[in-house]
Amino acid sequence: MTKKLWFQTGVGILLALLIVKYFLEIKHLFYPVVIIASAIFTPLLLGGILYYITEPIQRFLEKRKFPRWASILTIIIALIGALGGFVSLIGPSIAEQMNHLVKSTPYLASEITDMADYIQDNRGSFPDQVNEFIDKMANSIQKYAVMTSVFLVQLIQTIVSWAFILILVPFFFIFMLKDHEKFAPSMYKLFSGNRREWIKKTLSDIDDVLRSYIQGQLLISLLLATMMYIGYLIIGLDYALLLVVFAFFMNVIPFIGPWIAFVPALIIGFLQDPKLAIWVCVVTLVAQQIDSNLITPNVMGKSLDIHPLTVITIILAAGNIAGFLGILLGVPAYAVGKVIVKNIYEHRKEIRSAATKNV
Repeated sequence: MTKKLWFQTGVGILLALLIVKYFLEIKHLFYPVVIIASAIFTPLLLGGILYYITEPIQRFLEKRKFPRWASILTIIIALIGALGGFVSLIGPSIAEQMNHLVKSTPYLASEITDMADYIQDNRGSFPDQVNEFIDKMANSIQKYAVMTSVFLVQLIQTIVSWAFILILVPFFFIFMLKDHEKFAPSMYKLFSGNRREWIKKTLSDIDDVLRSYIQGQLLISLLLATMMYIGYLIIGLDYALLLVVFAFFMNVIPFIGPWIAFVPALIIGFLQDPKLAIWVCVVTLVAQQIDSNLITPNVMGKSLDIHPLTVITIILAAGNIAGFLGILLGVPAYAVGKVIVKNIYEHRKEIRSAATKNV
């Protein structure tokens, strides 16, 4: 019985639960370790994202006989130039739109209040179906507004809390570019035989999944933001650039992110002109259809192979557990876990097949 998979799995789960239980009971002993790990995690995460973004550039340069130090220096100069160009190109427009939005906030709030008062005062003259629709819309708008505000607050808090350790990001990033080939061998050289090959394959698969997710999601977000910006310019929506920059960062969150970015655009469009809100919906719908039917299948392919319902469940669960950071990391963490479990299953299958042949 001890050789059965269900028995070994059950024992593994029980041991994991016991480890978690006793860890929580003595967690005060590990508090310094947790503090150090949390301080390192942020620059390591950002450095890893930058690495996966620029790794294709490094590979391209080194195929053309660039030495390692020259490829790293070229990438750093290119990043500084791209950041400087981005800030100089759209920075003044964003600052102008933000100032205009701040000055217009009292007017926008007054418009929303007047509209709500008008609806409330005249609800008696509306048909029951219209009142039910108004109630549903009000609840939906309130829910999305609360969700958006929570995400914004958490995003601002996260940025502020990260600011003081951002100086470490370039160090992690540079060392990843310099020594990224050494990480996997340093892990699997501790083992031998089939286990070594399994760990080598698993680490390679994890690397492929993370690369596909980070590069693909950022490219998808950029393409979506570009389409939305073109659409907003065509319909004449105010604060188009500001809304699109917000949408770019929200679009990094699969499935839910674009709808979070849609709410402020809808509100501003409705306050600017009620008819414009319909066009905002059209622009968003067209962009989403192009993304789901053309962009995402071609960019991501089947590298993640995660059902949309699973993604939504992961995002909601991770958001409740770890807030905005959980929403960002939930899907890639699940993808990595899925790769590990899949490789364990395949490895055990190979062992059973080899044992059967020997018998």
